[in-house]
Amino acid sequence: MCWGRSQLKAGDRVLVSAMEHHSNIVPWQMVAAEKGATVEAIPVDNTGTIDLAALQNMLDSRVRMVAVGHVSNALGTINPVAEIVKMAHAVGALALIDGAQAVAHWPVDLQALDCDFYAFSAHKLFGPTGLGVLYGRLELLEAMPPYQGGGEMIESVSFKGTTYNQLPYKFEAGTPDIAGVIGLAAAIDYLDRLDRNGAAEHEQALLDYAQKKAAQVPGLKLIGTAAHKASVLSFNLEGVHPADLGTLLDQQGVAVRTGNHCAQPIMDQYGIPGTVRASFTFYNTFDDVDRLFAALEKARQFLV
Repeated sequence: MCWGRSQLKAGDRVLVSAMEHHSNIVPWQMVAAEKGATVEAIPVDNTGTIDLAALQNMLDSRVRMVAVGHVSNALGTINPVAEIVKMAHAVGALALIDGAQAVAHWPVDLQALDCDFYAFSAHKLFGPTGLGVLYGRLELLEAMPPYQGGGEMIESVSFKGTTYNQLPYKFEAGTPDIAGVIGLAAAIDYLDRLDRNGAAEHEQALLDYAQKKAAQVPGLKLIGTAAHKASVLSFNLEGVHPADLGTLLDQQGVAVRTGNHCAQPIMDQYGIPGTVRASFTFYNTFDDVDRLFAALEKARQFLV
């Protein structure tokens, strides 16, 4: 929003994908309403894949920002963000990538990605809650005004005026979340000690195994079947509300998330209130997947 308040103007356009988390929709809507800009959805097909041809047709000189998630939290789709960044830059637009769902699964090379901004939250990286990271190009950050005032973000203060501190302090008003940052550093160190490629291969194997088992469950429909996915299985059982199914799984000791996953627009596109979402990471096992589907079968027999 800080960039938007200083750079957007009436008639400008911001493009976000139709499957974005609300955190990559609502702030743009807020600043667009202030500036007279518009926020438009990049179409997503029924597999949960961004329509790049449609995006290409939407791009013009009035597009100032293209903001997409690296990985969909609701569907697990891995978006072709490097290609999207190139498409945005070709018309002079900037590109922001929401990396919250990607950073825990594999290392992200921001130089190769060439995006202008990249953001993620610490708790998605096995770190503390209430903390996040924003990467931005130096020249863009230098041109942006502070979004908060207070100590540390100033160079000098007088009643004649205030000059702001250099980066990154310009954006760090007041006492920072010192304990949280230490916790995030510990989480990053922990991940750096792992075989990240091996972990990613294991997660993919878990997803492949789970998808094969899902195909054998009567009435189960996978929501989000893109060719490239992170280890997320989002599904519904015919005739059953996802909250009811999630409750029965929880009672059997299987932890899943239910609801719209802060992605109401894509749920509306599918015509559903939400999904049951099972997420797998490197510490999960094939036995965990078996337990999920054993619990799912018991719930199915009770509900259907």
